[in-house]
Amino acid sequence: MNVSLKHLAAATLVLASFSSFSPAAFANLTPQQGTAILSSFNDASVKDFRQFLDRVGKSDLAKTDTLTPAITGFLANKPLTAEQQNEIHRLLGLYARVKYGAAATETLRELVAIPTVRQDGVPQHENPAFIEIAAKIKSLAESFHLNFRNIDNRVYEISLEGAGKDVVGIHAHADVVPVTPENWVLEDGTHLDPFKVTLIGDRMYGRGTEDDKNGIVVALYAMKIIKEEKLPLARTFKLLVDTTEETAGDAIPYYFERNPVPEYNLALDGSYPVVIAEKGYGTVMATFPRRAAEGQGAEVTSMTGGMATNQIPSRSVATFVTDTPEALAAELQRAGVDYVQRNGGNFDINTKVEGKGVSLTVTGVSAHSSEPESGVNPVARMLGFLNSLDGKVALKHNAITDAARYATDNWGLDYLGEKLGVGFSDAFMGPLTASLTYVAQDDKAFKLAVNLRVPKGKSPESLKAEIGKKLDAWTEKARITPAFDVSIAEPMYRNPEGEWVKALLTVASENLNMPHTFGTSAGATSVHELPNGVQFGLARPDVKYTGHTDSEFKTTEQFLLDLQIVTEMFGRIGQLPKL
Repeated sequence: MNVSLKHLAAATLVLASFSSFSPAAFANLTPQQGTAILSSFNDASVKDFRQFLDRVGKSDLAKTDTLTPAITGFLANKPLTAEQQNEIHRLLGLYARVKYGAAATETLRELVAIPTVRQDGVPQHENPAFIEIAAKIKSLAESFHLNFRNIDNRVYEISLEGAGKDVVGIHAHADVVPVTPENWVLEDGTHLDPFKVTLIGDRMYGRGTEDDKNGIVVALYAMKIIKEEKLPLARTFKLLVDTTEETAGDAIPYYFERNPVPEYNLALDGSYPVVIAEKGYGTVMATFPRRAAEGQGAEVTSMTGGMATNQIPSRSVATFVTDTPEALAAELQRAGVDYVQRNGGNFDINTKVEGKGVSLTVTGVSAHSSEPESGVNPVARMLGFLNSLDGKVALKHNAITDAARYATDNWGLDYLGEKLGVGFSDAFMGPLTASLTYVAQDDKAFKLAVNLRVPKGKSPESLKAEIGKKLDAWTEKARITPAFDVSIAEPMYRNPEGEWVKALLTVASENLNMPHTFGTSAGATSVHELPNGVQFGLARPDVKYTGHTDSEFKTTEQFLLDLQIVTEMFGRIGQLPKL
């Protein structure tokens, strides 16, 4: 329901004069003051924001030349300067942590427990897990007195109504990448349940804690606080919860075919402080038809890799059939030791006799495919190792060995596209990356995907043509003819203009003590093609991203800091007279 600013002006936070408002003004509340405030309260000790401010104002924590007048003016419903408003919004973020930190953490636990992964053969909008999480989000939104709409179980829309015409879309997603449960083991041997938040130290382990159920939770609670405190808004916020961000990516387009597109969009699904550029997402899918094995020796009958093209797993396992399993295991182990030593020594190769077969495991370090440098890719190393066995271990040739030769010749262990000769870089966005990730097989074919992240500098059409020409030359030379399907999206690059991005940059950089500069990302989000689309967290660029990895986690401190930052952001962006 739209409510006028005139009606809300007497409620709580009084808007400053639009003509005097300077959104880039900094808050003067120091990190030390913020820490002291947080340590002085708990959720049971505060009733509402006004009481919280009153207690802060009467303490020694806020007796400064800027904080005291801001609190006094707010509580007296007097007009505030831009700087004073920013102080109040900073305190609003701290209040969010105090009042709702524990409740938000519990909500995260509840959402992680719903296994919202793709099911083969089941449309995402018919997947029972998404029906369950829709009901949960609806229940939360309605209990927070927010408007909820379920758009055909593709997108869940939660609205916080403001007085103006502007609409800001806040993007998060409910789907998560698949898991391989046996890989969720910590270095000390602790086994984790991917769909149960396990707290060890300050880390909350669980699929979706980092990507991206944390984004849903902090946005919901920020909207709840704005609503229950009756803080006036100059515009409407719509939290759009996507259900296919990790898969087909068709839910958001479906939504916008039926609903207006917000003029401003930000994704809580990327990196701080404000990301204005995203690399283009690409895939080179190679399909190798199954064929009768040729030659003498053992046969590789299966191989595992990532379960999605954007996921580098921690392990890849190949299965061999042989008449002499013990001898083969010993040969593979010896060859594996040599291969590891010759290729960096930062991964393991181990064999195990299983009946009349042998399993071979390459263990690396899992990573999001947008950050291949942060992991050690076991898929690339498995394929390289299999290809290196030619002439050392007797193996029959089949579709899997064809794929191993293709991977070794064209991609290798390099993740910059240099082996194929297609690498390039942009000064701001960084280099093209290419990661062997997804593996799939059935009785007809063996499939192998290379995930590309492409900066500006080459058009998708020219890069596709370049890749196609080089792969065609290889197939003619190798006499191996897989079917190739190459898709590459345009990279996103925004010219950062407007008061809203200045405010976003200030909120994030101040709270995180980060440089006051815009960033770039290799990860593509749902705002990639939307107007005024940027990323606003929730990952720190100076910390390894754990989304898509085995043993994904979010620290409790960062989760609570996200809640604080996002709540402050809602308050500040909601009050700007002009975006």
